[in-house]
Amino acid sequence: MRELLFKYIAIGWNNIINVGIYPSMPYLESRRTKLLNLMAVPGTFLMFIYLIINIVNKRYALAGLNLLNMCTTTVLLVLHKYRKYLSARLVLISCSIIIYTVSGLYFHNGAEYYLLLLLIAIILIYDKWWIVICLGGHAIAAFSVVLLFPQPALLGAPVTKYQVWSNIVVAILCIIGNLIFFKIVQSENQKSIEHQRQALLAMNKDKEKLFSILAHDIRGPLATLEGVLDMFHHGLVDNTYMADTIHVLQEKISQFGSSLDNILRWSSRSMQGIQTIPTNFSIFIIIDEVLIFFDLAIKQKKIIVKVESSGEHIIKADRDQVAVIIRNLFSNALKFSNEGSQVTIETEDLGDKISIRISDQGVGMSNRQIKSLFTTSQQPVYGTAGERGFGLGLLLSHEFTQLNNGSIQVESLTGKGTTFGILLPKGELSFDEDD
Repeated sequence: MRELLFKYIAIGWNNIINVGIYPSMPYLESRRTKLLNLMAVPGTFLMFIYLIINIVNKRYALAGLNLLNMCTTTVLLVLHKYRKYLSARLVLISCSIIIYTVSGLYFHNGAEYYLLLLLIAIILIYDKWWIVICLGGHAIAAFSVVLLFPQPALLGAPVTKYQVWSNIVVAILCIIGNLIFFKIVQSENQKSIEHQRQALLAMNKDKEKLFSILAHDIRGPLATLEGVLDMFHHGLVDNTYMADTIHVLQEKISQFGSSLDNILRWSSRSMQGIQTIPTNFSIFIIIDEVLIFFDLAIKQKKIIVKVESSGEHIIKADRDQVAVIIRNLFSNALKFSNEGSQVTIETEDLGDKISIRISDQGVGMSNRQIKSLFTTSQQPVYGTAGERGFGLGLLLSHEFTQLNNGSIQVESLTGKGTTFGILLPKGELSFDEDD
């Protein structure tokens, strides 16, 4: 029962101090609103205690000021709720300056120290210096008047020394609390700025890598195509070399298309432009499409492709993204396979996941290469037939796997080959979805 009570109190406290704070608010503005709420809620509770004490001691005028202070903090919370932030601040500061000045002048209760608290709050919550000077000047003037020109206790008997000291201590603690609060806000803001700076640097490095890829993997095939077409135009290619030339063109255009596809998808992903739309489909549809896509490369390297499965496997994921994943992993297997070797594609039902493993018998990788696989720090690598790559496809495959609630692992031994394993959510093929 006690734990439940504490839970409700914590929820209520959290709701009150976050009144007027919305997800779309600028960070600093939300912190300022929260600071005023934190000042208002304990202040209302403290004024209520003083209200009871002053009524008991027949200081009705001071009790009225306490009640007015409570109303001011309540109005602040209401205005925050309706997003009237400037009005809320003006009401709180203006009314508080008047209340604390009158209290300090005529009751000598130490309320003037709350004027220093208001001065700190004014400096923290306003950016425009003319507002800070205007309102802050009023707070300083009021504090000086109370200290230098105390008035006779015409409105009621002065308060006890204990109440004076309690006001002074509370005011000092609140001043320290406000400064600590904004120190924390400043620290969090600096961390956020540093995080954004690091993200920007990483993005710039990615863009540099993209331009490097564009310079080599796109300009190269286009230059080759231009040269061959020029030879055709001038009749420099006879029928003897026609077939070989066409094969070269097909290979270059295929590499160009694959590179361009990866670059466009990766750049779109970096700009948050890719949406993941899961559907249910058979993984074998994707495997068949990939085998058709790489048919020429398979024949040129005389690769034996073996597909092993224990049954029809349905996955629930974004079909286009899974196609990119399988195509990139299979392309890697072909790239690093020796002529006449075997590439194996295995699928297995693991309950709530479907496992897809693509294995080759190629050159393999060292532990250092494995650790840098899914990062932007990879160096250009060359396949067994001189194919060049930057690892962009693997990086894209890794991100697409995560977007589809899956995982990807790699096992490799230098000179023995590599196996990529993917786990994707299992689905159910329904009659109203496309196969």
